[in-house]
Amino acid sequence: MYCTNPEETAGLPNMQRISELAGVLKALGHPSRLLIVEALGKEPHCVCELTAMIGADTSTVSKHLSLLKNAGVVRDEKRGNQVFYSLTCQCVIEAITHLLPLMEQKFQHYSEVMETSRT
Repeated sequence: MYCTNPEETAGLPNMQRISELAGVLKALGHPSRLLIVEALGKEPHCVCELTAMIGADTSTVSKHLSLLKNAGVVRDEKRGNQVFYSLTCQCVIEAITHLLPLMEQKFQHYSEVMETSRT
């Protein structure tokens, strides 16, 4: 998923676009990967930095990064002996931000259900 002009993806058959989008959403569908994306939204990081941030071992973080890279969400850049990862597009952060109200509504709904069941 690279920042593209909507007209560029408009030529893809609808099912292919939906399938591509599903792949991106699936790649984002893990809490650790969302933490990685959030960190990379601020600045590029190497695997060792991301490992410390999310509290997982290096191989697990590497697998998450590989999945995100295959989905087109992140890219890598070799700098000396280290590989730094960055987002391919800030639009990923924007999309996640737009979903936060949905999470708040869900939380509010469950709070109301719990309050109703106590009475």
